[in-house]
Amino acid sequence: QVQLVESGGGLVQAGGSLRLSCSASVRTFTPYGMGWFRQAPGKEREFVAAVSWNGASTTYADSVKGRFTLSRDNAKNTVYLQMNSLKPEDTALYYCARDSVRLTIPTTEASRYDYWGQGTQVTVSS
Repeated sequence: QVQLVESGGGLVQAGGSLRLSCSASVRTFTPYGMGWFRQAPGKEREFVAAVSWNGASTTYADSVKGRFTLSRDNAKNTVYLQMNSLKPEDTALYYCARDSVRLTIPTTEASRYDYWGQGTQVTVSS
């Protein structure tokens, strides 16, 4: 069973930064891509960023491109989402998820992710 635990959320002023972490409990972390999604109150869940199994490829939502950076440390079974220049519209519950397909390029499609964390809240004040 795969367990994903997010951390690093909090309250920050607009223009500030946060770094989210997602740690996996399983040794098979390495062959799988990882993604981040977010959901604001009253809105649909949306894709934020994803990274390939080896960290060589990343993809971002247009709304966060240039502000967010996703990376991974396979030795620690952890992915990191560095969020800079935060805006009030970034306020949401952020989830990490594991791609169900091994050794492939990252995807924006939520349906391909098979394990999800409980989420960490990010609140950006104006």
